[in-house]
Amino acid sequence: MQPVKVVSTRLSLGDILGGWGVRWNIRRGRYRVEPGLYAVGAPTADSPVLVTANYKLTFDKLRSGLTGVDAWILVLDTRGVNVWCAAGKGTFGTRELERRLLATRLDQVVSHRRLVLPQLGATGVSAPQIFKDTGWRVVFGPVRARDIPAFLGAGMRKDASMRRVRFNLLDRMTVAPVELVQAWPFLLGAAAASLLLALPFGTGYGTRLLRFSVSLIGAVLAGTLAAPALLPVVPFRAFSLKGAVIGAAWGVVASVAFRASVAGSLAFVLVGASVAAFLGMSFTGATTFTCQAGAELEVRRGTLPMIVSLALGVVLLSAWRVLGI
Repeated sequence: MQPVKVVSTRLSLGDILGGWGVRWNIRRGRYRVEPGLYAVGAPTADSPVLVTANYKLTFDKLRSGLTGVDAWILVLDTRGVNVWCAAGKGTFGTRELERRLLATRLDQVVSHRRLVLPQLGATGVSAPQIFKDTGWRVVFGPVRARDIPAFLGAGMRKDASMRRVRFNLLDRMTVAPVELVQAWPFLLGAAAASLLLALPFGTGYGTRLLRFSVSLIGAVLAGTLAAPALLPVVPFRAFSLKGAVIGAAWGVVASVAFRASVAGSLAFVLVGASVAAFLGMSFTGATTFTCQAGAELEVRRGTLPMIVSLALGVVLLSAWRVLGI
C-alpha cells in the first residue's frame, strides 16, 4: 500500500502564489500533485473518501474547503488537468479510478465502500461499472468544494444549490487572465501591424501609432477580457458570435474616437469582430456551459467567416493608409 500523506486545509503562501501564477499561465502544465491517497484532519476507517484530480489548483481548492472535516482524499492521475476537462478527455475516468483503488489498497484503509466524486466528473466515470468491477459505490457530491462539509453533514445529500453550476462574473474573470496570456500571438501581431501601419517615421508617426495600437490591441482585449465579462448580456448562443458583437462594437468606438474614414471604420469593425470572435470562441474551454461537440461545430462553422473578415479588414486598413480612402 502506498504511504498516506497528511495535508493541511490551510494554504501556505507558496500555495497561494502558485495558484495566482497558474491563473496567469505560469507553470500551468506542470502544476500538479502526486496521485495517491491523502489524509485531511484525523480520518478513521469510517471517514469519507473524496476523489479528485491531481491538478494542484483543484486539489488545493478541495482541501482548503475541508476545515473541520476528517476525510481521505483519493487523487487520480489526470496529467495535471482539472476534473471537468479531465472527465471530458477520459483521464478522470472509470479505468483510472479503478487503477487507483488497487494501487492504494483503499479497501484496507476504510471499512465502507463509498466514494464521493465531484459532480463535474460524472461525464467521465460510470458509477454502475465501478460497482460491477470493484464493489465500490460512487456518490456524486456538490459542484463546489466549499459545500462538501454541509453535504457530508446532511448524510451525503445535496440540495438544489449544491447541484447548480454557476459561472458568474467573478468566476469568468478568474479564468480570463489565462486567455489573455495565451493570446500573446495576437497581441504581438497587433503591435507589429500598428508599427507598420503608422509608417512613415516623422511627423505624425506617434499619433498614427497610438491610433492603430489602441484600436488593434483593443480588439484583442475585447475578445479576452470584455467577452468573458459581458458573456450573459450579449446576444447569441455561440461564443464566437458574442465575441464578434463585442469586437465590432469596439471597432465602432475606435472609428469614432479616431475619426476614421468610411474604409477605415469598416476595417476596424471587421478586424475587431474577427479577432474578438476567435478569442471569444477559445473561451468555450473555460466553462462547463459548453460541450466538446458543440465547440467543435462552432469551430467548423466560424473559422472561415473569421478569416474572410480579417482579410477584408487588413486590405481596407492598408488601402486607408496607402491610398487615403
